[in-house]
Amino acid sequence: MDDPKSSSFSKYADAKRLQLHLGGWEVKEGWTIVNVEDRPGVDVRSTVTDLSMFPDGSAVEIYASHVYEHLGYQDELPKAFAEARRVLMPGGRLRISVPDMEVLCQLFLHPNAQASANEQFKIMRMMMGGQVEPFDFHKVGFSHNILVALLKEHGFKDFRRIDDFRLFDDTSKLRFAGIPISLNLQCIRGA
Repeated sequence: MDDPKSSSFSKYADAKRLQLHLGGWEVKEGWTIVNVEDRPGVDVRSTVTDLSMFPDGSAVEIYASHVYEHLGYQDELPKAFAEARRVLMPGGRLRISVPDMEVLCQLFLHPNAQASANEQFKIMRMMMGGQVEPFDFHKVGFSHNILVALLKEHGFKDFRRIDDFRLFDDTSKLRFAGIPISLNLQCIRGA
């Protein structure tokens, strides 16, 4: 894995079709994995609020599954969306998956869940993060309306909900009681 501040990162300066997988770990041809943790398969160890090793407009696509909810909405989240916009080329695609707070609230309040503290606890963990490691805490919750409004503020457009991105085997496909719990959204960087 490269140090993001080293000169070896000049390889991204000439990137024409860079595809970034933020927070990922599954290796897939053509994708550069950026993760805050040192895991097998990670190409760049960095936060999503600092993508300074990638030039402006160098990425054709960014994918982030269950990453942005780990950021504070006052400072970290705006920085992360600004960095994603900066790194994406105009017309570049941003694919985001986050826990869907509307679905999780409905599940939490469902009579089947209310009958069992264990079931409600599982749903609460999906809302608040598993909290089994330092980065596994959720700091913000998203509905479709909230996520779209925040992304519009950062110059994104053409929003589409997606059932399954069919890119990686990750939490974007997570189900609870047979119900998908992720809000999967695709949008485009404006000019």
